[in-house]
Amino acid sequence: MTSRFAIVKPAPPVEMFALNKACEEDVFPDKVNLSIGAYRSEEGKPWVLPVVRKAETSIAEDETLNHEYLGQLGLKEFTKAATRLLLGENSPAIKENRVLGVQALSGTGALRLGADFLATSAHFTDYYLSDPTWPNHPYIFRNAGFKHCHTYRYWNPLDKALDFKGMLEDLENAPEDSVVVLHVCGHNPTGVDPTQEEWKRIADVMEKRKLFPFLDCAYQGFASGDLERDSWPVRYFVRRGFELFCAQSFAKNLGLYNERVGNLTVVVKDPAALANIESQVTFLVRGNYSNPPCHGVRIVTRILNDPTLFAKWQEQMTEMSGRIIKMRAILKQKLDELDTPGKWNHITAQTGMFSYTGLNPLQVKYLIEEHHIYLAQSGRISICGLNSKNVDYVARAFHDAVTKVSETTSSCFMI
Repeated sequence: MTSRFAIVKPAPPVEMFALNKACEEDVFPDKVNLSIGAYRSEEGKPWVLPVVRKAETSIAEDETLNHEYLGQLGLKEFTKAATRLLLGENSPAIKENRVLGVQALSGTGALRLGADFLATSAHFTDYYLSDPTWPNHPYIFRNAGFKHCHTYRYWNPLDKALDFKGMLEDLENAPEDSVVVLHVCGHNPTGVDPTQEEWKRIADVMEKRKLFPFLDCAYQGFASGDLERDSWPVRYFVRRGFELFCAQSFAKNLGLYNERVGNLTVVVKDPAALANIESQVTFLVRGNYSNPPCHGVRIVTRILNDPTLFAKWQEQMTEMSGRIIKMRAILKQKLDELDTPGKWNHITAQTGMFSYTGLNPLQVKYLIEEHHIYLAQSGRISICGLNSKNVDYVARAFHDAVTKVSETTSSCFMI
């Protein structure tokens, strides 16, 4: 019998997961996985933070806990702590009760929940902008019902830096009430963040054009090792008087990738608006996944609310971010020592887990096929995949690819 689903067409594979699968199946002994966006230790292994182990042990031993449903908006102790972490202890928005926190299914879930609300319960139904390098954002907003999904310029492939002039021009030309998605820190995938002065000019344009900021904060504390520094753009927008949404994730900075711990922070000008927003978001959650899971948020809540655990977490984040910064410096040094064609200063100028190397798709193909080094077609690498045992091999492979495969064949493309 013919299935009624026979007409379903295959979807394209998700590049990162396809690359990771190919690497896992590769039997080459010196293969290197630079594709997956997850922290790896110096030994190339996943690292469970000791502070997470400690929190998990205390949860397992706490016989007062049970497995009852959470409410639609999640664990209040978590959402309050996560919002406080993002906005700061002395945030005027928190003091004036102009903030709502909603537990979500990691950062992606927070983005989708916020997009659903903006598309169905507010007047942001037509226009949305994000930078063109991160394909997840358009998927989320189109599926939420946004009719016009556009991009602003962000990555300059010639300078291997932020196309700030182009970005501002595109924001200047956006219609009023457009939703603009902005990475807060540790930009994925380029590793290029605006400076504080550039953030101020972005805010100037958005205020002038009456654009709505939807901030994506997946790497607070992980990008620089400093929680306050990494959340500065969000806090600045709040001080400027913006209403905004911000999607938070604790996947990277606590290594809780599969626990899907996220928070949607809503900041408004008038606290009277929050009750209706809360009711509408509750309705959206109920019709989607009913209520969120609890184990991961219990871990995060204990760490955020316990001064001793919190201090340990900061130390361990500094350890992770420090190793990434060190590997950036070593990779650049080795490329320079090999006299690899081109300039490689952008590797150390970028921040966070990822780097847009500037390698083109043909060079990437060469690296995968000839050297068993797995990275995205865009030339993005996860710096976490580097360690003292493989960085020399990677640098020599990069040198080989750049030398043998012409840079002019495909120097720029967009996802």
